[in-house]
Amino acid sequence: MTGHHRTPVTVVGLGSMGSALAEAFVDAGHAVTVWNRTPSKAAPLVAKGAVHARSTDEAVAASGLVITCLTTYDDTLAALGPAAAALDGRALVTLNSGSPAGAREMAAWADGQGARYLDGAIKNLPSAVGAESTLLYYSGDRSVFDEFTPTLRVMGGDTVYLGADPDLSALYEMAVGGTLLPSLVGFFQGAAALQAKTGRIELTISNHLTLNRTMEAASRPRAQEIDSGDYSDPASSVNLFLAGSAHDEELGKEANLDAEWHKGFHDLLRRAVDAGHGEHSISALTEVLRTPDRAA
Repeated sequence: MTGHHRTPVTVVGLGSMGSALAEAFVDAGHAVTVWNRTPSKAAPLVAKGAVHARSTDEAVAASGLVITCLTTYDDTLAALGPAAAALDGRALVTLNSGSPAGAREMAAWADGQGARYLDGAIKNLPSAVGAESTLLYYSGDRSVFDEFTPTLRVMGGDTVYLGADPDLSALYEMAVGGTLLPSLVGFFQGAAALQAKTGRIELTISNHLTLNRTMEAASRPRAQEIDSGDYSDPASSVNLFLAGSAHDEELGKEANLDAEWHKGFHDLLRRAVDAGHGEHSISALTEVLRTPDRAA
């Protein structure tokens, strides 16, 4: 590889994130080829110097490094299907969402086309593409990561290789992303309750940020409990959380909110108590979440 500023890059998929990625490569001096199902989305990038390919086959053939940023693995497969023959010998990096099983299927397909496959995930908003703090992690073909690390860092400075198993990025993505929706719904519930009472939600934002900082500080000891399997010295017990579950129902009635989404969490707490974890750390919920091995 010559200087990373001269590495040709193809970006397939020009939604908000894909467009931000392609723009970052253009700004960094790369020769960039782009493709999108809706061609008009390529216009701003073409105005900055990118080349708009008429097909994915043409787009893949233009660069040794092909980066896809589509919604799912199925979308990626559908887009790349017509370009399968052109993938032979090229490095393919996918940045879509999906399950570990989807990543394994994608890797097997790419391998069948002769591509060198690296599965990836980007952990930030489009506006943060290129920032030193923006995290991207990858798994799969180590040679792709080693060869193109300087180029990949154009998308974000915190660039991490997780291992050779191609499903590791998807696994990490879902493990971390699993906290996003419950956290957001909790924020939305608090906002609705405050708005109903005061007409304003600024305090919700402040409290939510404070809670996030508290959770960040508490995450390491909780992780240590889970890794050791010792939940006997709780900072907050399962019983404490279960006692607080009644307050969720009371708030729902008082603020005229739909609090049904809490029921699954409350059921999980009761199951933990039934399993003998009432006086254990709340981290013991991990044990209840594990599904017993059903192998014959």
